[in-house]
Amino acid sequence: MGRIAGVTAAETRERLLRAAADIFAQRGYDGTRVADIAATAGVSNGALYAHFGSKAELLVAALRAHGRRLLADLFADDPDRSVAESLVAAGRRLPRRRDARGHLLVEALVAARRDADVAGPMRDYVGERAGHIAQLVRAAQAGGELDRALSPDAFAHFCLLLAMGSALVTPDLHPVDDEEWTALLTRVVTSLAPTDLTSPQETTQ
Repeated sequence: MGRIAGVTAAETRERLLRAAADIFAQRGYDGTRVADIAATAGVSNGALYAHFGSKAELLVAALRAHGRRLLADLFADDPDRSVAESLVAAGRRLPRRRDARGHLLVEALVAARRDADVAGPMRDYVGERAGHIAQLVRAAQAGGELDRALSPDAFAHFCLLLAMGSALVTPDLHPVDDEEWTALLTRVVTSLAPTDLTSPQETTQ
């Protein structure tokens, strides 16, 4: 199998990323062969290596592509909502059951601990996610939604810990009521709002 007739290089890459996400999530990094991904995508091993230099590179590329889709879907739901509301909306999704690709993060984190070839790209990926969250925090601070004293990097790290923890503590292990979880998230985000340091006496002078 070479490149499929009538299919562009970009479409071939997308097929490979989707096949990789599914198979890595189902079989794990160690249990997946490059040949399995190529066969599922309907291309040859050579065509796969024309797009990705290694299995490790393909794993992180699949994770990165899937992460972009999740973020795009989130903001497409309501592009006009505030950053604070978007943070709550993103947090509401954390305890919910995911499809097979939702377990891709777990497989990538485990593989990164065992394989130096995965560790480097994963470090870059996590850094990108943290940078994106920190950018959202700075935008919220500039718009007066979040306290300027809040460290964007520390908040990004907090969000990463929540997201990665939610990939391990699944609903079948510990379910949580959606309304209670949303109420908690709302209180957390609200507590990060700017503090008005001006006293009532000062406003009347």
